[in-house]
Amino acid sequence: MTEAPHSLTATEALAAIAGGRLTARALIESCLDRIAALEPDVQAWAHIAHDAALAAADAADRGTSALRGVPFAAKDIIDTHDMPTGYGSPIHAGARPAADASCVAMARAAGAVLLGKTVTTEFANLTPGPTRNPRDLARTPGGSSSGSAAAVAAEMVPLAYGTQTTQSTIRPASFCGVHGYCPTQGDFRLSGVREAAGSFDRLGLIARSLADIALLRDVLLRRPIGSFTALDDAPRIGLCRSHLWPMLDPALRADIEAAVDRLARAGAAVADAETPARFAGLADAHTAISSFEFVRNFAFEIDRHWDRISPQLREGRIATGLAMDFDRYRAALAEAEACRRQIDALFGDADVLITAAALGEAPEGIEATGSAAVGALWTPLYLPCATLPVFEGPGGMPMGLQVIGRMGDDDRMLAAGQWIEAHL
Repeated sequence: MTEAPHSLTATEALAAIAGGRLTARALIESCLDRIAALEPDVQAWAHIAHDAALAAADAADRGTSALRGVPFAAKDIIDTHDMPTGYGSPIHAGARPAADASCVAMARAAGAVLLGKTVTTEFANLTPGPTRNPRDLARTPGGSSSGSAAAVAAEMVPLAYGTQTTQSTIRPASFCGVHGYCPTQGDFRLSGVREAAGSFDRLGLIARSLADIALLRDVLLRRPIGSFTALDDAPRIGLCRSHLWPMLDPALRADIEAAVDRLARAGAAVADAETPARFAGLADAHTAISSFEFVRNFAFEIDRHWDRISPQLREGRIATGLAMDFDRYRAALAEAEACRRQIDALFGDADVLITAAALGEAPEGIEATGSAAVGALWTPLYLPCATLPVFEGPGGMPMGLQVIGRMGDDDRMLAAGQWIEAHL
């Protein structure tokens, strides 16, 4: 094998192990060596399970499990029975849950090896941890799944779990130049994942290929590995600029327009998809709903550990949530539902929509995680989405193209994303 094992995608590594060209032990050792080399700069990990991962790799090499020892990482708001889960807060530092979250349990049952826990922003919200963008250490990796995106981008691990309540998977994946995916709302179970705002929380997958995303999706749905199939024909694509278009980096706008031309020349039917005017209010509805739910989910921490919560979180999400009354919350829920009833009209004849994954490339500095405006528009609609690392910004940093599917049509969305990526 000419490539270092840590540089393989999960799908490539699985094929190499199944073909006898690689062992799980060698793959895990290569990933751990990569972590040792880069972690002092990137700081993607909250906990590294060195010895346990090697032992699990040896067990995988003795068996015939579906994933054969392929490594993965879990965001540190996802419970693990044998590793700390601190939720990015000193309040819970060193805490040991009694059980694995369902997503961890299912991956382990399929033979995947958990390398450790990745850094999250505080309670998967505003205040960043120490993680830096591996493409440029002076820039943010995005949030809140900052460590997961950085670890995958740095080739420390091929697969990682994130979560998304606003834009916490798609944005860091875009900033770090990897693939991120969020399913149709409700497709993945969240047992053992710390709730931020249950109306919007989703498990996110981060990887270096859409094939890897599809692989892990099969595991989480407990369906046969390899259910993903390519499209037979070019997809019908709706270009959705939305009211956010003027906010995008001009280079990103130009890249998206050029991509549309290339896709059309490749055979895709591309048309404009106009967002209803009502969608401009989705960000306010999202803020009302998520803030109302957040402060109730973290009532213990707010009541008992106020001084150990960061000022940024206290003065932002918590202050907004404490000021939000139930009538406003119910009205916001109704507004989001009214927008979801307009989704069919938005898509028209399109199989998928394409739009920006973020406003541009990762901003400089690690004191903030970048604007989540794009997620505040799309997350309340409950649609499946993925970001493709196909653009480069003026600062030489990645910029993602977001592909959005119809509700419940994740397989077609991923297949269309693979076709789009192949032609860009």
